[in-house]
Amino acid sequence: MNFLRTTPFLLAFSFFSLQSFSQASIEPKLDVSFAKRTYTTASVEGKEVIEIDGHLNDPAWNAVEWTSNYVEFEPDNSTPPSQQTMMKIAYDDKNLYVAFRCYEPDPENIVRRMGRRDDFPGDWVELNIDSYNDDRTAFSFTISASGVKGDEFVSNNGNFDPSWNPIWYLKTNIDEQGWTAEMRIPLSQLRFSNEEEQVWGIQSTRRYFNNEERSTWQPVPANPTGWVSSFGELKGLKGLKPQKQLEIQPYTVGRYNSYEEEKGNPFRDGRDGNLTAGLDAKIGITNDLTVDLTINPDFGQVDADPGAVSLDGFEIFFEERRPFFVENKSVFNYNFTGSQDNLFFSRRIGRTPQGSAYGPNTAYVDQPNNTTILGAAKFSGKTEDGWTVGVLESVTAREYAEVVNADGTETERLVEPLTNYVVGRVQKDFNDKNSYLGGIITAVNRNMEDEVSFLHTRAYSGGLDFKHSWKDRKYYLMGSGVMSRVEGSEEAILSTQNSIVHLFQRVDAEHVEIDASRNSLTGTGGRLEFGKGGGDWQYQVGGNWLSPELEINDIGFLRQADNIKQYLNVRRQFNKPTSWFRKAVLGLNQSTAFDFEGNYNRTQYEMVGFINYKNNWWSEGGAAHKPRIFVNTFLRGGPRWRYNEENYFFIFSGSDQRKKLATKFGWVHSEGKQNSFSLDRFEAGLKYQPLNSLSLSLELEYATNPSKTQYVAERSFNNSARYILGAIDQETLSATLRLNYNINPDLTIQYYGQPYIFKADYSNLNYVVDATAEDIDQRVRWYDEPQVSFANNTYLIDENRDNVTDYSVSNPDFAFVQYRSNLVARWEYIPGSEIYLVWSQGINGMGDVNDNFSGIVDSQLLRQKPQNTFLIKATYRFLL
Repeated sequence: MNFLRTTPFLLAFSFFSLQSFSQASIEPKLDVSFAKRTYTTASVEGKEVIEIDGHLNDPAWNAVEWTSNYVEFEPDNSTPPSQQTMMKIAYDDKNLYVAFRCYEPDPENIVRRMGRRDDFPGDWVELNIDSYNDDRTAFSFTISASGVKGDEFVSNNGNFDPSWNPIWYLKTNIDEQGWTAEMRIPLSQLRFSNEEEQVWGIQSTRRYFNNEERSTWQPVPANPTGWVSSFGELKGLKGLKPQKQLEIQPYTVGRYNSYEEEKGNPFRDGRDGNLTAGLDAKIGITNDLTVDLTINPDFGQVDADPGAVSLDGFEIFFEERRPFFVENKSVFNYNFTGSQDNLFFSRRIGRTPQGSAYGPNTAYVDQPNNTTILGAAKFSGKTEDGWTVGVLESVTAREYAEVVNADGTETERLVEPLTNYVVGRVQKDFNDKNSYLGGIITAVNRNMEDEVSFLHTRAYSGGLDFKHSWKDRKYYLMGSGVMSRVEGSEEAILSTQNSIVHLFQRVDAEHVEIDASRNSLTGTGGRLEFGKGGGDWQYQVGGNWLSPELEINDIGFLRQADNIKQYLNVRRQFNKPTSWFRKAVLGLNQSTAFDFEGNYNRTQYEMVGFINYKNNWWSEGGAAHKPRIFVNTFLRGGPRWRYNEENYFFIFSGSDQRKKLATKFGWVHSEGKQNSFSLDRFEAGLKYQPLNSLSLSLELEYATNPSKTQYVAERSFNNSARYILGAIDQETLSATLRLNYNINPDLTIQYYGQPYIFKADYSNLNYVVDATAEDIDQRVRWYDEPQVSFANNTYLIDENRDNVTDYSVSNPDFAFVQYRSNLVARWEYIPGSEIYLVWSQGINGMGDVNDNFSGIVDSQLLRQKPQNTFLIKATYRFLL
């Protein structure tokens, strides 16, 4: 570990070296002013219609002037761009029209790569429109030279959300001067006030692919304090009438499944299928506020989640992928700790049923994979006076599992009750848009029945948040607070107290205890942070807390309660290119953690760095030291557990990602003292684009994570708890293949495939004697050979050596194998209307931990019959 001891000094040396190189290479800049630029548009109402063909030769374009003088933003801020860009904007009573001329003296240099919507391939130009003129939100439209669209909603002064998919029209063209783009945006897709004369914020960005360069119409300093707040102004908008949006999108889906038949199982006869229909709608209540509706939604075209296994007992977080919940999700976001904890986690709606129909006399069960969403509605938007509003409600159906008992009788068992979910979110801008104050409430109400009495009957949460910025938004203070309350039967509340999120049964905890008579829990959480954003130096200092009783997992996401954390992060940005790098970042992070009893649980110090070299290759790395690691959850209700002092480092590097062939490699290494545990994870990636219309990528990951002390089970010995651990040899192997083929910008074929293998091989069983001892040999005691015997896949343990088994443990060895693939053909035959053809495959199984990876692949993947799903989905979007 000598490298870890020297890394801080190397990074510190690199810091001063980068600073000296940066200062030594400063060149004279343009006389650039960051004052707001203004473009004045004009109406073309009554003139000849502008035809969207990319040629810019319609006479109506003569009503407005070109604007130009773009300035380089990256990599060499405030210098002339390699190639200049021009822009025009006009409007009529229904549409906004935009024209771009992107100069390139050699049209052969224009990179016209294809991709799916929001891929941003090759050369592109972008327009951002702050039609609210609130300096925080915007609508973004991106046009690639190949004609591929990108559209995003911008929130919080710089968070881009690609889930927004408006209807708009685009054509591009290549000529001897470069390339041109022409676009028409229906005003119904934007939100703006009803004032007679309006001023909107605008920004335009061009990517010049050959130099990997960004230039902007409105000059922006490196590391701006905000994106939307730095926009220029669009004037000349007169007499615009807000457009109330009305869109209806019915769909129909045909689905056929084939899989290996299970003899005797009436639910697995080898094939099944169905035909369903549903409806999505978008209704403009006002120009500012919109209702989104979905009835019987289908998400069959969405990619499957990646493979993952958790040995620590915690739930694995997966990103939301379903379009209805992804779109406009920023309105409902309430992240109150700075991590994944959130009062609203939309994947709770339509989740896998939480009940089980299996019992001692069960022969076969047909268990639903997901809860049926009967319907959902969102009311959201932002008003001209600075109110952001969001209300979401969804109802999920009762779900029953069909059961065939051992005696042949058939029955049904309720596995999820009828449930109503409600989320309300509001924020208000004030202080000249430099501050906001917001709030959120959530509610879950279940129609309870005896079979699901282990669930909460009601779950509520609420919170307040704020952010105040000053000195041109350079400094800020932000905070949030939350409160939760869950109610239910004594069984349900006891289950919550015992869950790994809370662990009130911890034997050494004096601040929490199990109360089997409780029928509710109320908890709090939140954070407070002060920081400086923008400029070369940036920092954040703050803290957050999660009380032991906080419970939000009925509709939110909370990994672990009972935690208090302090953190400090400092970043130094090097944005001025030198003779050997384009930009670089160095950072320092420090954090400590406690629980509500005051136990000092964790300290961590970390250094990180990133550099983008002159040839556009890149490297990033870092190292950390963790001198103190105590974990309340490791023994699943037992005493606090102490891990050995840990050091880790990581290093990743990659080639120029613009090239047709690009690679990346990475290594993560972690090691605990006394060789108590370690981690080595190796990653490799390959991207290849042989044609503008075809791209392939392959990502490989192999990890080995051995430990001398992995939790196995709890048993009783001499009327005391015995916490049994084992040495584990843990290995993971996965490969992710993606293929994208674009027949044209509106017709694409995508393939995603991932085999995933996880092996856990246990040995050298031991048990805890002093969970907080610094020395691992004092913390646990290893069973010797006479104490342990193995029979019928079970470890028999004679701890007191009297030749009588004191307790036993099932063999914890296992190997998990999964394969997921999706082949999707998508055709947007008219804007907003699509046809999907989908072929999905899946294999889940348990392998032999004694096999090597090739043996597991052969026996558990190649020789198994996968489940195949064939799906055709058609939608038609009526824009009224």
